[in-house]
Amino acid sequence: MVFLPDESRSLPPPPIVNKASVWLGLTGWVAALLDNGFSQRPVIRAGVHRQILFTTVGWFVGYYLAKRTEYVHAKLDRELFEYVKQHPEDFKTAGW
Repeated sequence: MVFLPDESRSLPPPPIVNKASVWLGLTGWVAALLDNGFSQRPVIRAGVHRQILFTTVGWFVGYYLAKRTEYVHAKLDRELFEYVKQHPEDFKTAGW
């Protein structure tokens, strides 16, 4: 899979409630409200099923973006630690 490689399965999953999920879920809900407003329907009462759908889709996209972000950061950390391990002369510890 291009979005999340198989090696990302070794990482612990991000929490269900994270910043990306909350923001994109809220964005999905606001998008449904704006669609109601632009279509001249009652903003909150019309299309509740669409509001739930947009919120859910936003939440899951945010979850997978958080998962992707954690994978990219873990991969970068692994590469940096490997570099430090291969070049110890460049990273001497300060001896007090």
